[in-house]
Amino acid sequence: MQFKHPEILYFLFLLVIPILVHLFQLRRFKKEYFTNVQFLKELSIQTRKSSTIKKWLLLFTRLLLLSFLILAFAQPFFTAKESKKATNEMYIILDNSYSMQAKGKKGELLKRAVQDLLEHIPETQNFSLITNNETYWNTDIKAIQKDLQDLKYSATAFQLDNLIAKVNARKSAFNKDIIVITDAVGLVTNQTKSFRKEDNVYFIIPEAEQKNNIAIDSVFIQQTLDNFYEIGVKLAASGDGFKEIPIALYNNNKLTAKTLVNFETNTKTVNFTIPKEDFHGYVSISDKGLAYDNTYYFSISKPSKTNVISIGDVDKSNFLARIYTSDEFTYTNYPIANLDYNLLEKQDAILLNEIKEIPQALQTTLKSFVNKGGNLIIIPSQEGNLSTLNAFLGNFGAIQIKEGTNTEKKVTKINFNHPVFSSVFEKKVDNFQFPSTKTSFVLNTSSPAILSYDDQSAFLTSVANPLSSVYVFAAPINKANSNFQNSPLIVPLFYNMAQNTMKTGVNAITIGDNFPFIVDALLAKDEILTIKNNTESFIPIQQLLNTKVKISFNDNPNEAGNFGIFNNKNLVQNISFNYSRTESNLALANPNAVANYKEIDDIETVFNTIQTDRTDTQIWKWFVVLTLLFLVLELLIQKFVK
Repeated sequence: MQFKHPEILYFLFLLVIPILVHLFQLRRFKKEYFTNVQFLKELSIQTRKSSTIKKWLLLFTRLLLLSFLILAFAQPFFTAKESKKATNEMYIILDNSYSMQAKGKKGELLKRAVQDLLEHIPETQNFSLITNNETYWNTDIKAIQKDLQDLKYSATAFQLDNLIAKVNARKSAFNKDIIVITDAVGLVTNQTKSFRKEDNVYFIIPEAEQKNNIAIDSVFIQQTLDNFYEIGVKLAASGDGFKEIPIALYNNNKLTAKTLVNFETNTKTVNFTIPKEDFHGYVSISDKGLAYDNTYYFSISKPSKTNVISIGDVDKSNFLARIYTSDEFTYTNYPIANLDYNLLEKQDAILLNEIKEIPQALQTTLKSFVNKGGNLIIIPSQEGNLSTLNAFLGNFGAIQIKEGTNTEKKVTKINFNHPVFSSVFEKKVDNFQFPSTKTSFVLNTSSPAILSYDDQSAFLTSVANPLSSVYVFAAPINKANSNFQNSPLIVPLFYNMAQNTMKTGVNAITIGDNFPFIVDALLAKDEILTIKNNTESFIPIQQLLNTKVKISFNDNPNEAGNFGIFNNKNLVQNISFNYSRTESNLALANPNAVANYKEIDDIETVFNTIQTDRTDTQIWKWFVVLTLLFLVLELLIQKFVK
């Protein structure tokens, strides 16, 4: 027990006064003579005994009364077990990712958490609030009440370690109380290691009652026909016991197709056939799980001719003219001596076909070409300068060509999972006619092979970047060295290597993925591109690349949907954005990741716990009560004890 005013305890010396009064208060008696002496003597003895008991009772009562009164003014208390943490600063980390859209016992998890904060945070409590996409430093509940009520779900996934880093970056002389409110979907133990040992951490983990959910995972072109696209819609289900659900396809908000889907497995692909024209719409489903992943927006541009140039001898490039036909491609071939460098930046793909020496000026141009989103295909020459070629390849990644062998080798393995074969095979095949090469080099790279020899070495590989790809063969494929030109693989392979997915594929960007995007647009110096739809508009980061513009989106837009890229009022290209599907599987909730920290049911309990653990137990009121009690006791003794 401690005292707020211990100096008042010196007044305990006043207890000597009632003791002195009771000990030294003497009484003188006069002798009186009566006839019946025996009777009076007995009465006198009895009266003296009663008086002595009363005096001692009054003495002890007054001593205790005075003692309790002095102790009450000294204000005794018991120190709280966490009294040193009373000066801690408070931080609340609130998960507002889309998994918090799930419904618990009292409604949506996020809305319930916000309501608890509004109801139970004391008005005098200062704190900082950190969400996935917003931060409110050193505020109070009144100041951010409106912001909390309007808080929306974030397209940014909940990354606890990143949010802890924000808290730790706030320099302070005080320790921190950190309250984390999350459903723990995708949470791993390593993310909690960023907490400092001196911080006091509480976890509130609301649980979803309904964990079954179906999400539209992706949309892709399954097959390209003469006049139609066959698109595939991939659905992913988490949980069990699903019934058939409706799925609908919309183009410019008009219903195009609708069907029902049954789930025999956790993944399901539904195919739709659409005209080979501009498509700007979405596909949607209806299920009882999360709502945010029930719509997938995408755009497909009407095919335009792909520009391809091959650089090399005409005799060795004739087979390319039969692949890059005039109905889909604008194809030209130039010997290295007659090459017009001004044409290169306008191409979608450039093919170096067995060039013995790559001039330095061409190397510089091709490096810029690849950085701007063009695909480069390299077929080495048997007589080429490997040191020069390797120096050139070093501009694109970790890939080198080494001296090989003059023995014949067969190409026997196909990487069916590589994007270049994404729509080529309906099923894996192993009985096709194996092409072969008489001489070959060795490709030294960490990138996976697209085609491999029977000795597991790479025949064709690629180095990919966010905008384009560089494809490298391990051997010349002229008819004197190889029969690869007669293989059925050559047409889909070269066809797909020349295609730019930003022009011919499904355009559906995940919000938060900071991959650059290339737009064909010729802008003046004072012109900028704007991305907008009916509800939202923003200006992306952009860089002029001659006839193209490289744009980056950062965390824009705020909401998924179909958008347009505009130059002033002129539509340049359609584009679509979607939320990441990382929050879709509610079964990934992992409360065990916070086993080393305090887990509490609700925010009210957290504040009650903090107040109880850090508030000193004041007991001076009890001493006041005891003082009054003994005062009453003294009065009773005076009145009733004779």
